Amino acid sequence: MTERPTVPAPALPVGELVRGRAAVGDFELTICTDGTYLLDGGAMFGVVPKTLWQKRMAADEQNCILLGLNSVVVRTGKHTIVIETGIGNKQPAKMRAIHGNQELLPASLAAAGIRPEEVDVVINSHLHFDHCGWNTTLHPDGTVTPTFPNARYFAHAGEVAHGHLQLERDGVSYVSSNYDPLVESGQMTLLTTDAIHAKAEVVPGISVELFPGHTAQLMGIHVESTSYGGAKQHACYISDLIPTAAHLDPTWVMGYDLDPLTCIEQRKRFYQRAIPEQWLVLFTHDHHTPIARIGLNEKGRPVVTSTR
Repeated sequence: MTERPTVPAPALPVGELVRGRAAVGDFELTICTDGTYLLDGGAMFGVVPKTLWQKRMAADEQNCILLGLNSVVVRTGKHTIVIETGIGNKQPAKMRAIHGNQELLPASLAAAGIRPEEVDVVINSHLHFDHCGWNTTLHPDGTVTPTFPNARYFAHAGEVAHGHLQLERDGVSYVSSNYDPLVESGQMTLLTTDAIHAKAEVVPGISVELFPGHTAQLMGIHVESTSYGGAKQHACYISDLIPTAAHLDPTWVMGYDLDPLTCIEQRKRFYQRAIPEQWLVLFTHDHHTPIARIGLNEKGRPVVTSTR
């Protein structure tokens, strides 16, 4: 039997189920969580030596680090959008024991006052199991139904096609029951690279943009709104291009990235806009710093400058 790693996977108190809130113009952002999970620190930091990365993230004796599973709910006044849906409840017992995940997104949404029925848009940056697990819910009788029954789901067509290949390199990352039922029913819209071009609007103020590298079709999700005072504000859920605030250095890419050199170039491209325009950056796997503004330190390296 696989033993649970020694880093504790906390059962979050009710007060910690909502990881943060922010305003972007007249949009309301709420950061909900599917809990935490454990991954190998070496895999999360690739070729970066442990002597360096452990200064930023503590590891246990099995080299596991604690990561978050952050979903972002955006209320625009006309739409309620969920960006990413965590690991969900379909992991087999062995994988759940390894990862120590807690399946908390439904409780987190309830704590934030968000009913699944009111969500009308769900966006997946890509279709790895830890980003789209609560797209659907597994029931005791083995059936799978949409977690957000009234939502239109959006993902990249290339992600579905790649997942179906079940390649040795990353086949384990794709769980078809997280997306195939939605594709088959027509509830999921599959975007194409040609349709996205530089950026594609999903609903007013919410758009997606390709930032390849982690996967070939990884999408960042932009949130843009103008405040009542007339100032335009911008947030971006950059997903696994920059999974945590500890990964801001352009070359600190993951072992999980399919094309690390492209990741480095895409991070640089992201910083060219995010830093001077002072975007709010939403981190998908940073449990303690789910949102931040970034800038350059005295050595010209990107760092967190504010968590507001």
